[in-house]
Amino acid sequence: MRMQRTLRTPVEFSGVALHSGETIAARVLPAPPGSGIEFVRTDLPDAPPIPAHISYRSAKERRTRLQRGPAQVDTVEHLLAATSGLQIDNLTVELSGQELPGMDGSSQPFVELFKRAGIVEQKHPARLFQLQQPVFVREGGATLVALPLDEPVLRLQYVATFDEASQAGGGGGGSMVVDLSPTAFESQIASARTFCLASEVEALKALGLGKGATRENTVVVGDGETVLRMDHEPVRHKILDLIGDLALLGADLGAHVIATRSGHALNAELVRQLHDLMQAEESGGLVARESGLDVREILRMLPHRYPFLLLDRVIEIDGFQRAVAIKNVTINEPYFQGHFPDAPLMPGVLQLEAMAQLAGVLLLRKMENTGKLAVLWAIDKVKLRAPVEPGDQLRIEVETQRMKGQFGQVKGVGTVAGKTVCEAILTFTMVEV
Repeated sequence: MRMQRTLRTPVEFSGVALHSGETIAARVLPAPPGSGIEFVRTDLPDAPPIPAHISYRSAKERRTRLQRGPAQVDTVEHLLAATSGLQIDNLTVELSGQELPGMDGSSQPFVELFKRAGIVEQKHPARLFQLQQPVFVREGGATLVALPLDEPVLRLQYVATFDEASQAGGGGGGSMVVDLSPTAFESQIASARTFCLASEVEALKALGLGKGATRENTVVVGDGETVLRMDHEPVRHKILDLIGDLALLGADLGAHVIATRSGHALNAELVRQLHDLMQAEESGGLVARESGLDVREILRMLPHRYPFLLLDRVIEIDGFQRAVAIKNVTINEPYFQGHFPDAPLMPGVLQLEAMAQLAGVLLLRKMENTGKLAVLWAIDKVKLRAPVEPGDQLRIEVETQRMKGQFGQVKGVGTVAGKTVCEAILTFTMVEV
């Protein structure tokens, strides 16, 4: 098991965005363990950070977009490929606009910037999802297959169609296999530039895309003036995009992924299915102890005790933004003796209380909140959608919407077997003990 990593010092860069053509300034900052990669729109002062996670992906043609509320960031895949390829887990990426600078159309400039800043290890283990069963997605003639491996390695294979192989250049075939590691990423993948077909150029311009594209940052396949950096550069870039999209899983992946004509939309569908499997394993108790908080650690953070502690385990924490916990509902819960004993249901107010307790865990992780209590003082937009019965496992997810001074606002959702049972917006004030 490897340790999480971040940068030693911040880095700054600027450049023209590939699609919008706008000049964007960016700053990449080190982040604490468990924070993940987050994007911050500095031109939108009230916009919350946008985690690089599949739950924030928004459909957009020819690129990967992340969206949280009104805030969006576009073309994140090349930077995320660099963080994944170099095994960098925790960063804050500040942007002066919506789309990342295109740089030279590859991940190589990010690799060079990050290595120059220095990459440091943190004292927390990185999260790993070792695939145990095949996963298959298809759209038209494009397919993606993820197969289990006996070792914790991400093996990526791109298989080109005959037409793609003939256009990709480099002589003989359009298939490539790489076992992802920092060394392999740097030497085989990072410098491969984005590409389009010569026949697509006018259509892309008509759609308002590629305003920042040049012959230096974009390979035009089928154009006689195109000069490739390496054999099969378009195939290598397909793998680069896949690496960036797989980073939205939020964990290292141990699997053999075989792609045929896949693009960002199909990549995202694979990540969603992998994420669902990972969640199912966590909910089934197959999560590593290091990745969350057990009940003893929860007791050290919260003042609640039996019979009012309503969390069994925190299975996932993403910085100060998001947390996931489970509550195993049994017939032995003390409230079932008086609450509909002949048709036992978990009271909705206690579902909300469990949500509030998890929110307290999330907010109290901040250093400035040490020694304080998270006191609930408002609940809004409550919806109780389905019953929670003995034998159910209640999965609770909370996400910080706003944190300013002594006030915090959190959105919570509870699910049972993937079905939403409750949701609410909770507002807290941090009170000195």
